Amino acid sequence: MRDAKTVLGIIRERGKEGLPIEDVYRQLFNPDLYLLAYGKISRNQGAMTPGVTKETVDEMNLDKIQGIIGMLRKETYQWKPARRTYIEKKNSTKKRPLGIPTWSDKLLQEVIRLILEAYYEPQFSDHSHGFRPERGCHTALREIYQVWKGTVWFIEGDIKGCFDNIDHSILLSILREKIHDGRFIRLIENLLKAGYLEEWKYNKTWSGTPQGGIVSPVLANIYLNRLDQFIEKTLIPANTHGERRSHNPAYKTVNDRSNYLHRTGQKEEARKLKKIAQSLPSRDPNDPDYRRLRYVRYADDFLLGVIGTRQEAEEIKQQLRGFLKDELRLELSEEKTLITHGRTEAARFLGYEIVVMHNDQKHTNNQRSVNAVIGFKVPMEVIREKSLPYMENGKPKARPEMLRDTDFQIVTHFQLVYRGIVNYYRMAYNLRTLSLLKWNLERSMIYTLARKYKITSPKVWKKYQCSIETDDGPRKGLEVKVEREGKDPLITRWGGISLKWQIAGTTLNDQQPTGIINTHAGSDLLTRLLADECELCGSQENVEVHHIRRLKDLKKPGQSEKPEWAKKMASRHRKTLVVCHECHVGEKGIHPGRYDGKNLRK
Repeated sequence: MRDAKTVLGIIRERGKEGLPIEDVYRQLFNPDLYLLAYGKISRNQGAMTPGVTKETVDEMNLDKIQGIIGMLRKETYQWKPARRTYIEKKNSTKKRPLGIPTWSDKLLQEVIRLILEAYYEPQFSDHSHGFRPERGCHTALREIYQVWKGTVWFIEGDIKGCFDNIDHSILLSILREKIHDGRFIRLIENLLKAGYLEEWKYNKTWSGTPQGGIVSPVLANIYLNRLDQFIEKTLIPANTHGERRSHNPAYKTVNDRSNYLHRTGQKEEARKLKKIAQSLPSRDPNDPDYRRLRYVRYADDFLLGVIGTRQEAEEIKQQLRGFLKDELRLELSEEKTLITHGRTEAARFLGYEIVVMHNDQKHTNNQRSVNAVIGFKVPMEVIREKSLPYMENGKPKARPEMLRDTDFQIVTHFQLVYRGIVNYYRMAYNLRTLSLLKWNLERSMIYTLARKYKITSPKVWKKYQCSIETDDGPRKGLEVKVEREGKDPLITRWGGISLKWQIAGTTLNDQQPTGIINTHAGSDLLTRLLADECELCGSQENVEVHHIRRLKDLKKPGQSEKPEWAKKMASRHRKTLVVCHECHVGEKGIHPGRYDGKNLRK
């Protein structure tokens, strides 16, 4: 049987050529695909979260894979309903529903996702950036910055309840166009209709992709690719014409006169006219023979840039509404789908404010350099929202819930929060406004450490102050060092993060590169599992994997000393341990808390 890399490579080549694929269901019998899937999702935060059963990634073994394959061969695999919970929704008092599948369903969904992504990824639009390899929020924003110069109007697209309202029949018909395998389509259809449990009451799912399901993002991209194709093949050609804007006669007249005066020695008069010319557009901004429409999408959020009139932007919006309603049975949100003027207002997309800049006084090589260029801004409400957990009555506060954490953990937490926000908004030209956020976080961190030790804030600074070397020279910060016997010390710092604008920064990708099948994701774990030997007693019977959420969970409150199995995991800095069933959940195993280490293999 072919390995996972070969199988997915063949499927990808079919996708590149746009050829249909058959016998997809048979690929679900390949154990190597499940091992690849296990290696990719075993470290996910939700891997230890149970669905409607107690099953989690813990106790994972090769027999479980064979059990899933056996049911698929007999076509008796039954998707279990997801356990529904609710999470906070940004900028809203409402909560977002989230479905939590069982571990076996997660594993099979990941295998299906690998196959669908390998086939459809080469066929997706270049303007789609959400939940795709080598793409993310920053690649979407970079496309806008690099290509959308001169945009006049923005259309901020918002689809009402997109993922909840995806029509099953339309989605399945789209899949059937290229996937000629009835068994595979039925498996996905059964997944879509598996339903969910809310307060232990079963509910059917009549539409939408499974919220929280691993395969949901790629199914949504397959569905919304129809929207991408409509915009690329219908709307963009209809609203794109003209090589360049025509010259502005007023600018040409004044500029030519200025050049004449300069040649004839009347430099003062020439300078005055040149200044007037540089307050006029060099090209006709209202040229009726020049039109452009640009488009970018991230998941169910999309943005269009229009070079044209407000009326034309309105017509494009109406065409979008009609297509979504007639072809995809989705509804464009009236209150959230806005038409925004680029120079006088700011469009919102992916957490940024997007504007079209204009400044006749900004010159590079004697030419106006920022006019009509796209600019990104950090919205002020972002600073307020991110500061809120660290504030009280408008002032920074201590975090009492962190008082039991170590100094290393406290400083690391604040640094990671701040660094993550800065890195995300690195493309904003007003990035330095985040210095206010830094001040709020810094004061909160200092107050937390001061309360922990019942000392003053200046004494905290005196205790931990350090100099951090940066590209811009030394900067003041805080440093916590944890000495370790026989090892280099652990060091964490607060500060030293630059607030320089950087449009070509590190891309925050959603997934791994599509051209590389990472068969080494979790390869160490897979190698140990395939060795089929308990790492504690050496037994080769009923071998499975013990998982923990975090390494710090190895140390239980009030515990004088770690048990031997925990010491072994800590020494290797691993959250997994391959053990036999007896050492894992037996009478004197890890789970009952009675493992005494007598059978520990040396």
